[in-house]
Amino acid sequence: MIPINIMSLRHSAFYTPLLVCISGGFLKEQGLEPHYEVQTTKRTVVDTIRSGETHLAQSAVATSFAALEKGEVIDIVHFAQINERDGFFLAGREAEPEFEWSKLIGREVLVDHFFQPLAMLRYALHKKGIAFDDIKVIDAGDVAAIDQAFRNGQGDFVHQQGPAPQQLEQDGLGHVVASVGEVVGPVAFSSLCASREWLATDMARAFMHAYRKARQFSIDAPATELAQLVQSFFPTIDPAVLIHTVKTYQQLGCWTADPAISLAAYDNLLDVFLHSGLIQQRHPYQAAIVTPPI
Repeated sequence: MIPINIMSLRHSAFYTPLLVCISGGFLKEQGLEPHYEVQTTKRTVVDTIRSGETHLAQSAVATSFAALEKGEVIDIVHFAQINERDGFFLAGREAEPEFEWSKLIGREVLVDHFFQPLAMLRYALHKKGIAFDDIKVIDAGDVAAIDQAFRNGQGDFVHQQGPAPQQLEQDGLGHVVASVGEVVGPVAFSSLCASREWLATDMARAFMHAYRKARQFSIDAPATELAQLVQSFFPTIDPAVLIHTVKTYQQLGCWTADPAISLAAYDNLLDVFLHSGLIQQRHPYQAAIVTPPI
């Protein structure tokens, strides 16, 4: 077996197709032995790909925008999608089956301030006719700090990626009231990235054979089976919560059969980031995206 090193920029059930590819035996069928780790401040996606320690990583096309805004040529490119929807939810203190986004106006909302989820939330609010400044935004810190702050009673609503808000619901501390992805629509959200050199290797082609099968499996298989395969990645999450989260992502249409990042989804991403002022121009698709190895 040949070792293949995979890093994740963030860790969530949202990335089930990649996690299933690792835990479901798809890579081993191709003769690859996966090693998975989550980025830290000392070991980042960019640094370890450049050093050759990481072969590929879960990331986002938008991570390339800062360099493109400076006119730089990208050496780490995005070659496949993981999700074609935003995977964040809003949870509130009370169940609101008839929730309207206007109910956020004047309320305290714990918001994930990582660049992409923040941009997506701003755009979702815009599409709902709500100014970002009309809500009382709280920056509590990283994902763990956001979750703990809401559990401690801070905020009226919280903005989180699954399965965190679903676990709040299970614990009787919150209720999922809205999906950001449902409002924003199809968009180039999370991706797989690697160096151009690695993408020309036999390992990259073997990985894509496995990943294509894992993606289709993630679309077709029952959520119970998928959750069982990825449960080991989420030891603190209730199995029923994980099943519910995976099923929700399936129903949202986050995972599509074609692993290529579509031009339409990329164009929508540009709209989101132009609205937030995080980019000043529509960067060419080819500047950061390549077609998956065959």
